[in-house]
Amino acid sequence: MKDYIQLGQDDTLRLGIKTAEGEDTGEFLEFMLSDIELPLRYQELVEKDEKNKKWLKNQMVIIDKREDVKGKKLLSKNEEDKIKAMNDFYKKEEEVYNMFLGKDGVKKLLNGRKMGWTTLQEIDELIEKQILPHLDLSMTNISKKIKEKYGVKKSKDEEVLR
Repeated sequence: MKDYIQLGQDDTLRLGIKTAEGEDTGEFLEFMLSDIELPLRYQELVEKDEKNKKWLKNQMVIIDKREDVKGKKLLSKNEEDKIKAMNDFYKKEEEVYNMFLGKDGVKKLLNGRKMGWTTLQEIDELIEKQILPHLDLSMTNISKKIKEKYGVKKSKDEEVLR
């Protein structure tokens, strides 16, 4: 005879991805809403995103202060260095966003497009409008459950006095 363990309700947020034309790409992002570290990963994303932006700004200032010379091909040396700095920035950003969105999350959202400043803004907007409300609600529910389980129980006298 076998006994089984019945698993509880799955609290996974699964967001399908569609093209601009509304066609399903077959890709999705998945978030385990009960994962207590999910808000920490989002916080880390915000912090590292700011750090990356400061790094890029500093790189641009350094490049602008240098004397510009002819580059190897069409662009000047400073222009080439700015493009290289932007590419490095986008690689860092993709890593940071994937930490929160999951493996290849950025690639899934871009659906074949190249990373750019507007795509980062699109991803930020998507996170803010479609993921964070679920995350906020989940954190409220987790906090409520923790308080219910481990909170201080009031005596009947205290309840009457209030």
